Amino acid sequence: MRVAIVTGAGRGIGAATASRLSAHGLAVAVLDRDKPASERTATDIASSGGTAVAIAADVANPAQVKDAVALVAEQLGPPLVLVNNAGVTSDRPLAEMTEDDWDLVLGVNLRAHFLMCRAVLPHMRREGWGRIVNVSSMAANGTANQANYCAAKAGVQGLTRALAVELGPEGITVNAVAPGYIATEMTETSAGKAGFARAQRVVAAQTPMRRVGTPADVAETIAFLADVDSGFITGQVVPVTGGLMV
Repeated sequence: MRVAIVTGAGRGIGAATASRLSAHGLAVAVLDRDKPASERTATDIASSGGTAVAIAADVANPAQVKDAVALVAEQLGPPLVLVNNAGVTSDRPLAEMTEDDWDLVLGVNLRAHFLMCRAVLPHMRREGWGRIVNVSSMAANGTANQANYCAAKAGVQGLTRALAVELGPEGITVNAVAPGYIATEMTETSAGKAGFARAQRVVAAQTPMRRVGTPADVAETIAFLADVDSGFITGQVVPVTGGLMV
């Protein structure tokens, strides 16, 4: 049974992805800073007959990343699938954005991807096989009041392409998904309840599929890129936007 790590898997896209990978027969390590949330996801997977462990870790912290990956290898086996999904926002106009806003968002949304990729690489190299899927965003194209988030998500795409070239000869594929507007707790928190409902109506009207995305929509695409049969796809950024273009 292959082992997958999904970061930020306590809720939203991460939780949906962990569940989908489990349904595809993988053992899943559920990483999240919020331990109760990661435990809920792992419990849900186990109740459906899957294998999962919950691990609390700040994926922007090098020591915690190293310890978490070692624990996964010890409890489940070598991690050969990595989904870098953990993300945060701290939106402000540039004139009001602080260094802390910048460092927080770049740390979780980009630095953590680098740290996690570096930590799992020895396991993938020993097996001569691996799948890395990074979660970027349509925001990589630029949105107002999100300079930190947009920079991080654009950086994820550059990191993805660079690692695809570097690691392809070793049997490791590296791809990214770029979701559009996805209805999650994070987008609801950012907009507020009234704004969230309004935003969904506006985005749905502009989207060819006439709806906003769900975590399951993104999870399905990630599962495809993580599959053993997707071995000739690498260095790609796959939009999951319902046809919405920016």
